[in-house]
Amino acid sequence: MRPDLTDLNALRALLADAPQEDGTARQGAAERNGQLTKPPGALGRLEDLALWYAGWRGNPRPVLASPQIIVFAGNHGVTAQGVSAFPADVTVQMVANFQHGGAAINQLARAAGASLDIHALELDRPTTDFTRGPAMSEQDCLSALQAGWAAVDPQADLLVVGEMGIGNTTSAAAICHALFGGAAGDWTGRGTGVDEDGLANKVRVVAEAVALHPQSDGLDVLRCLGGREVAAMAGAIAAARSLRIPVVLDGFICCAAAACLQAVDAGALDHAVAGHLSAEGAHRALLDRLGKEPLLSLGLRLGEGSGAALAINIVKAAVACHSGMATFAEAGVAAG
Repeated sequence: MRPDLTDLNALRALLADAPQEDGTARQGAAERNGQLTKPPGALGRLEDLALWYAGWRGNPRPVLASPQIIVFAGNHGVTAQGVSAFPADVTVQMVANFQHGGAAINQLARAAGASLDIHALELDRPTTDFTRGPAMSEQDCLSALQAGWAAVDPQADLLVVGEMGIGNTTSAAAICHALFGGAAGDWTGRGTGVDEDGLANKVRVVAEAVALHPQSDGLDVLRCLGGREVAAMAGAIAAARSLRIPVVLDGFICCAAAACLQAVDAGALDHAVAGHLSAEGAHRALLDRLGKEPLLSLGLRLGEGSGAALAINIVKAAVACHSGMATFAEAGVAAG
């Protein structure tokens, strides 16, 4: 169900009052973990993942059976500045590919046993070129946030959000530059594979955009420098928190969307882990700012939720070991 977001302050209030981890469930999971037929800590980060998952699901012995992947697509007016190696028409074409099952994310969703939903957000109405004005009006931003919120299945027990949108690495770089400072070039990468001149142009665009839009917080940054698909990802991540659905974050663009929430409330991403480290150069620095250590590092730079989709099976494995293994007492094994 969509929240009644009359303005961005309503979302700020929701983030401030978001549900917290169930400490009792986490403690119960920790106690169970200490009794399983393995040496303490032998499963490394899988043990930490299982405790995190149990805490957010409110169950010391949880089951992960219904992961959901949502891909949001949007078009960016900033592509008029020549920031991408591909034309904006590719967004529409790739959405059709998703819908016909031909993209990488379709295969990865199937491999992970996850449902896959595709949401194209007004592709015939790109955002404003944010070197000329705010990318979105407050109402457009609210509509995209609400679309993301409504896309989350309340019955899902793990969420991945991905994106498709020519120009959105420029948007993500601008968001990071606005939120975290530094030089524009620190946050700007090659995206779809622009050459040296193209990269220099992207850096110029990011610097000009951030200078044009002084912001008060993360939601203002999202409105002025984001895209509809970026805002929708933020809305879906916030909705998952309200439903106690754990989230696996994807790459640079997804994490930039998430960073807008963390900039509003420091604990807004406690229900999220980083699925992977992408090959987009600034992703490592962004993960450091978010305080997230990636589960995978495979040189991916596709987007679509692909890296996080791969990580679903790691979280599944963590939960399966935690909930399915026998305790020493159950197995009749001496605990040492």
